[in-house]
Amino acid sequence: MKILLTGSTGYIGRRLLPALVESGHKVVCCVRHQGRFDWEDFTEDFLKQVQVIEADLNDENSLSSLPADIDAAYYLVHSMSSSHVNFSELESRSAENFVNYINRTSCKQIIYLSGIVNDSDLSEHLLSRKNTEDILRLANSPLTVLRAAIIIGSGSASFEIIRDLVEKLPVMVAPRWLKTKCQPIGVRNVIEYLEGVLLKPEAYHKVFDIGGTEILTYKEMLYEFAKVRGLKRWIISIPVLSPKLSSLWLILVTSTSYSLARSLVNSMKNEVICKETKIQDIVPLKRLSYAESLRMAFDKISQKNVISSWKDSISLGTIDKNFLSFIMVPEHGVFTDKREVTFERNKEEVVNNIWHIGGERGWYFGNWMWGIRGLMDKLVGGVGLRRGRRSQTDLKSGDALDFWRVLVADKPNGRLLLYAEMKLPGEAWLEFKIKEADGKAVLQQTATYRPLGIWGRIYWYSVLPFHGLIFPKMASNIVKA
Repeated sequence: MKILLTGSTGYIGRRLLPALVESGHKVVCCVRHQGRFDWEDFTEDFLKQVQVIEADLNDENSLSSLPADIDAAYYLVHSMSSSHVNFSELESRSAENFVNYINRTSCKQIIYLSGIVNDSDLSEHLLSRKNTEDILRLANSPLTVLRAAIIIGSGSASFEIIRDLVEKLPVMVAPRWLKTKCQPIGVRNVIEYLEGVLLKPEAYHKVFDIGGTEILTYKEMLYEFAKVRGLKRWIISIPVLSPKLSSLWLILVTSTSYSLARSLVNSMKNEVICKETKIQDIVPLKRLSYAESLRMAFDKISQKNVISSWKDSISLGTIDKNFLSFIMVPEHGVFTDKREVTFERNKEEVVNNIWHIGGERGWYFGNWMWGIRGLMDKLVGGVGLRRGRRSQTDLKSGDALDFWRVLVADKPNGRLLLYAEMKLPGEAWLEFKIKEADGKAVLQQTATYRPLGIWGRIYWYSVLPFHGLIFPKMASNIVKA
């Protein structure tokens, strides 16, 4: 069968794609830019089953490039982490454009992953999810909706935020919403359900709640996480933490952005509990407990096999969604700091050092100074350093890397290009290249900054002393490490 997969570079889409291909389907991946697709992760035989097409659901004209001869379509698009003030309007427009496209195809089923919306007083984001369902229901093709609560898996937003809270805070002062009940579900079960309802007539025109085996409060989830990790934690709930203060608290302690923190906190007033379990009649599977989902997530982390992460969402940062347009580093009207280090050791060893930069490894020199810059960024609403990296050994185009975004990760040619997502009065790039000069290998490290107005120039000169201290040592240590 021929399946259209939207959101194929997102957290769920990256995990669903291999499952669909392994089941023998041909998959058409709808992406905003082909450079975001994980080409290097798949074999040649795998890619024979995959077609990657550039299209933007917010631009109806771009959808004309998508095929009409599809059997089913997955709609895995949402703006939970978007900082756009009119995110609901954007979600509605995307869904409407998608319906107009689907009505010109042979599609027999649309499958949409939504959120549990059983409460009457829904948050803004859950209302938007429900509105998207209503729009998709207008399509000529039957709609199947799977409504999930909190998804637990390596790299998921919920998992990483809980992990930050539990592992960093022995004592937590928390707001009242920790008493809200939810029914967390493991990402493995989510993928099984998504694949299981595919082209099942009994799932057409149906809405299913999907969850794990337990109903827990957020407080119980934190305690259970601590138990799995062998940690002793104390949680004190107080009623005075407003949603705004709670969001700011999450920003300072976890790797989340303000837009995502605000969305999460506002949604946590709603109980997200499965009201029925009819999905089990169509897709009978072993549902994982919360603890089992946690252990599986840490197995992936320990094996350095985190397939996807919420932190890699482009909407989390300041960079435009068409981020690959930043690949051409400007040469005029910019300040640059270029360092070159000649080396005689194996080229692949130096490239591997470049590919381990950031995250747990740090930046090879002055990590405490990088930490201060990250904290300053957090205090003004930026992403800071807490995002870390999806994998400690692998980098790909589109990955988040602390407060940078990976634009180019060309390991065979030894080139890594990063774009700054910290708060800046301008734009910044950091590039690493391996080149040959006079028969010797050279690491070329270049920081490029394009200032915005007088404040941009003041900023550059104010940080110049730190650059003079950090950048030479960083380049030298990358070669030596």
